[in-house]
Amino acid sequence: MPGNSSRKGAIRKTSKKPTAGSGGRVKRGLEGRGPTPKAKEREYHKAYKAEKTKSAGGRTGSGASKQRRKTTEAEWMAGRNSVVEALRENVPVTAVYVAEGAERDGRLREVFAICADRGLNLLEVSKGELDRMTSGAVHQGLAARIPTYEYAHPDDLLELAAANHEPALIVALDSVTDPRNLGAVIRSAAGFGAHGVVIPERRAAGMTASAWKSSAGAAARIPVAQTVNLVRQLKAFQDAGCMVVGLAADGDVSLPDLDLADGPLVLVVGSEGDGLSRLVSETCDQLLSIPMANNVESLNAGVAASVALYAIAQART
Repeated sequence: MPGNSSRKGAIRKTSKKPTAGSGGRVKRGLEGRGPTPKAKEREYHKAYKAEKTKSAGGRTGSGASKQRRKTTEAEWMAGRNSVVEALRENVPVTAVYVAEGAERDGRLREVFAICADRGLNLLEVSKGELDRMTSGAVHQGLAARIPTYEYAHPDDLLELAAANHEPALIVALDSVTDPRNLGAVIRSAAGFGAHGVVIPERRAAGMTASAWKSSAGAAARIPVAQTVNLVRQLKAFQDAGCMVVGLAADGDVSLPDLDLADGPLVLVVGSEGDGLSRLVSETCDQLLSIPMANNVESLNAGVAASVALYAIAQART
C-alpha cells in the first residue's frame, strides 16, 4: 500500500542529516569560509609571482623580472645579394633555401661554397613553396632563414662592463623605428667599445632581418636589450651610477665639451623625425649637441650615434 514502509523493497530512512526543504543544507552552504587571502598569498595572482621573484633575488629595476625575450618568430632574408652579404658578415642563419631550377651564377655558387664550409643546411624547394615561405618577397630563387633573436636584459649590460673592469657605455634608442638605423647603431656601438644597446619593446624597430643585415653581423658580438619602459630603465641606470646624456639639436653641451665621457655613461639617441621624447629628454642629466657647419643640416639616428660614440671613445683613450 502507498505509504507502507514495511512492504518489500521499501527503505527506511534512519539518517539524522537534514533533509531537503528543512533549511539545514542551505544554512551550512551560507556559512562563511574565513577571510579572503591576500593577493600575494594566491598562487594564480600576479602579486604572488612578483613576491616570489623578489624573494628569489630577481632584478626589478626596469619594472620586470630578469628574463630574456625573443622575437616572435624566425625572420626571412630574401634575394641573392642579401643572402650572400648576410653569409659574408656571419649573420646567424638556420638554413638556406634554393628554388628548383634557379639559374646558377657566381652569387649562388658562393652561397653553396659557404654552406658547405660551415655545414649549413642547404635545401632545394619549389618556387611556389619559396614564394609561400617568404610571403611573396622577390627572392630570385634564394632565401635564408634567420633564427629568433634572444634579447638581453638591461642589467646584463652593466654586468658585462663590470666583468671587463670598464666604465659602462650603453646606447639607448628612443623610438627609432627604422631597422636599418638600429643595425647601424649596433655596428657603431660594437666598433667603439660600447657594452650594449637598449631599445623599447613597443613602437620601435626590433632585431629583424633588415637590422641584422645593417649591423653587418655586429649583433652577434654585442648584446641588444629590450625594456618595457625606457624612462624607467634610464632612471634605473642612473641609480646604478651612470650619467645619462641625450643627443639633441638644441643641447646645452657641445659634443667636444662633454666631460662625462670617461665615467659610466648612457647615450640616448632619439627617433628619426621627432628626436627625443619629452619624458626622455627630462630624464637626461645633460643634452648633447653635435656642432654642424650649417644649421639646416641634420644627421639621422645611425650617423649621429656613430659621431657621438667616436668622440666618447677618443675621450676614453
